[in-house]
Amino acid sequence: MRRILAALLAFVVLAGTYVTLDVFDLVPGILTRAQPQATPTVVPPSGAGTPTTVAVPTVDAGAQPLQPASASARIPDPTALAKALAAVVADPALRPGPGVVVRDAFTGQTLLSKAASRARVPASTAKLLTALAVDTTLNPLDTLPTTVVQGTRPDQIVLVAGGDTMLATGKGVPTAVEGRAGLADLAEQVASSLQGAGTTQVTLRLDTTYAKGPRWAPGWNPVDVTDGYTGGVSMLGLAGQRARPFKPAPRDPEAATAAAFVGALAKVGISATLAPESTWSTQVPKGATELGRVESAPIGEILALALDDSDNALTEGLARQAAVKAGGAATFASAVAFVRRTVEARGIDLTGAVLKDTSGLTAGQAIPPQVLSDVLQLGADGSVPAMQDTISRLPVAGLTGTLADRFHAKSTRAVAGLARAKTGTLTGVSAMAGTVIDADGRVLSFVVQADGIPAGVGTLNARAALDRFVAVLAACGCP
Repeated sequence: MRRILAALLAFVVLAGTYVTLDVFDLVPGILTRAQPQATPTVVPPSGAGTPTTVAVPTVDAGAQPLQPASASARIPDPTALAKALAAVVADPALRPGPGVVVRDAFTGQTLLSKAASRARVPASTAKLLTALAVDTTLNPLDTLPTTVVQGTRPDQIVLVAGGDTMLATGKGVPTAVEGRAGLADLAEQVASSLQGAGTTQVTLRLDTTYAKGPRWAPGWNPVDVTDGYTGGVSMLGLAGQRARPFKPAPRDPEAATAAAFVGALAKVGISATLAPESTWSTQVPKGATELGRVESAPIGEILALALDDSDNALTEGLARQAAVKAGGAATFASAVAFVRRTVEARGIDLTGAVLKDTSGLTAGQAIPPQVLSDVLQLGADGSVPAMQDTISRLPVAGLTGTLADRFHAKSTRAVAGLARAKTGTLTGVSAMAGTVIDADGRVLSFVVQADGIPAGVGTLNARAALDRFVAVLAACGCP
């Protein structure tokens, strides 16, 4: 079966909506054109126990005025909450029955738990574990450099990959995440350095040794690659060339980038001949003279984009870089081991969890709902500030990312703008993990995982049922 990439405390919810394909959370084939619904989520303030008020708008003009999110708002009564959610938890679309955990985001108190320790297929909700590992290993404020240095001869220059796979072919856009750094800017710097020495003709070589490893995970279905549901892992690439459904990424993104840079150099008066790819595995000497440098968006923003779009390759690339920084190898297996080790070091029990990649795409993976809830809680209560920031940037129901086209049904649209969540969808699997503000203004975290559901339309029906679950959770003051 062809799999689908699925795509806590927020202070500002985007005011405008934009139309985007929920490409990493749609079932391919006959389900590709279906219109599932999206889940907006708002996340709690930083510092547990510190009363904070967050005004949250809604995109539903008919919705009743909302209470602001506050740590001093009433915590729902577990019995009343269970009663309110009973019907939607028993929804036939979720049979044979979902795993559920609902908690108070500020205190961590469990309000509802159903089959929470049974490991289930996580799909892309597995990216939350990767996010925690990346957040606690790489500095979210650091950027990824792409540099050009002097080669071993005066007429040779070397483009050094540094992990940025979203380079603009023209000038960089300072406010963008994808395309923050631009090859045109890099070429201008290089031309200025070379022309000062009277050099206008060069040989361009690449250094692709940084975090270099396998491009495709062993368990990935080749069809997902050829159909554009995932790209390969690389440390150099171009903006606009990330994999999209039926628009696959380049098989050799490094070569595509090199060709684009040759073109950028030509525009500023430097004629460059590209050296053979067989030379790209040679690392530049330490201390080589730098001729130009551009920097990516901060790593925290790149991670947020990867989660927003549920981009498997981008997520795997960040995990690999973090694993290498932690002393591991640049392999999928090393990245998985790194994520497990890092998550467990935060006190999270991974009993029953089976991880085979860091994006959730490989078949045969399983994570208990309790694990996902524990990971969310580290961001919800501010225990891990970087994770808190990541959770606050998850897709917003009805507005952004993999939730942009959900929560538009009459029964769920009042939740738009109130929930943030990471989605997960594969054939026969639908999951969601995030936060929502209830009717009293209390921020709740939730995890709902359903697997073993009928393939085909059953997957879309389950997605709609998960939206209804969040809608009921948001509407329930449950005193």
